[in-house]
Amino acid sequence: MPPRLLAIGGWLRRRAENLLCLMLLAMFVVFTLQIIFRYALNLSIGWTHEISVALWIWIVLFGSAFVVREVDEIRFDLFWGGAGDKARRIMQVICAAALIFLFGISLPAVIDYVTFMKVESTAYLKIRFDYLYSIYVVFAVAMIIRYLWLGVQAIRGTAPEAFDPTKAGSGV
Repeated sequence: MPPRLLAIGGWLRRRAENLLCLMLLAMFVVFTLQIIFRYALNLSIGWTHEISVALWIWIVLFGSAFVVREVDEIRFDLFWGGAGDKARRIMQVICAAALIFLFGISLPAVIDYVTFMKVESTAYLKIRFDYLYSIYVVFAVAMIIRYLWLGVQAIRGTAPEAFDPTKAGSGV
């Protein structure tokens, strides 16, 4: 890949991480407010719960679509780690084809359902559900594109990275 595209991709990934951090910070602040209002002031406020749930949905799906790298995904290391380059390429192609098929076949129904949900909104803040759940459509399209890319790379002969226990970490 050209160095300029790699630089742009790296910059976009860092901005996605920044956005993810801001969403996590907002969720933490709202959650803290919820605790203070409920237990210190003895007042129940529902909008904090709505914001926390909405942000959690967006954090998980946005993060999976744009921040989590393929090497960070969960896989059956027992098979993956013991396989050679050719076997890992075959497993990658099979996995990519299955995920592209499953996300692709569900995408029209998902889009239809998300657009239908414009008739509903959240109880306190009146956020339309189609806005709230639109991130799933973005996530599904991003997964299709990611696995198309990984499948093509595996077919072209680039084996997915082997598991290296010396590089394994707790994520901290």
